[in-house]
Amino acid sequence: MENDSAKKIKILIIEDEHSLVDLLSVKLKKEGFDVEFSYDGEAGYKKALEWKPNIILLDIVMPKMDGYEVLEKMKENDIKIPVIIISNSGQPVEIEKTRKLGAVDHLIKTEFSPLDVLKKVRACVENGGKPAADDPDMEVLIPREDSSARKLGVKVLLVEDDAFLREICSKKLTKEGYTVYEAIDGEQALEGVKQVKPDIILLDIILPAIDGFQILNEIKSNPNEAISKVPVIMLSNLGQDDDIKKAMDAGADDYLVKAHFTTEEIVSKIKKIMGKN
Repeated sequence: MENDSAKKIKILIIEDEHSLVDLLSVKLKKEGFDVEFSYDGEAGYKKALEWKPNIILLDIVMPKMDGYEVLEKMKENDIKIPVIIISNSGQPVEIEKTRKLGAVDHLIKTEFSPLDVLKKVRACVENGGKPAADDPDMEVLIPREDSSARKLGVKVLLVEDDAFLREICSKKLTKEGYTVYEAIDGEQALEGVKQVKPDIILLDIILPAIDGFQILNEIKSNPNEAISKVPVIMLSNLGQDDDIKKAMDAGADDYLVKAHFTTEEIVSKIKKIMGKN
């Protein structure tokens, strides 16, 4: 049965993989969406101008014009159509770049199903084309694990308010065998440290209310050594030498700039630091 509320919603798929276009088109049309598609970025951009879709599903690696170029042209020409990225890599550097260019959500080809796409599209529609807001009451202390991965017995507390990056990092870490706990702000982070007693912390700097520097100081000054001695890797948009020095002086074990690192580098840093302990 078609979803009547979706009948007038137009979805443009810009993707060069024909089989994926067919799969997504069938699913979205079945749910009542109006669907068009293009197999390269140049044609897709022209289609977006002519057809004026409500949402665009956009691949990154394509012929003629890649996804970054499509986003750049949309930004230059003030075309405010919500874009959900469909990506092969899902690396933080890619997510950071597409977000700055205006993308509102992100899907990784190897990990999503048509149902996941449908959920993202509906969330985008319901939220007026803006990124879905995080639930402030999210259960952050429930362990996240990958049932197919060999468990390492290492607990990672990931403190990150960006839903894109949090999801990508969590998936990578659980696939590597880590048990991941998530926090989206400073209050949840400090509560998570006390309750979970993680083996290592990945800590964003720019967070709501309490920033990462304050959280780091509170962790390192805690009288309980089970908390104060926990290794901390800072994750940040701030790449200036002063910020890095401030974090390292406060007791951070390492510092990664979001615009440059990959999830493989995060795993490598964790292995290196955990190997010292």
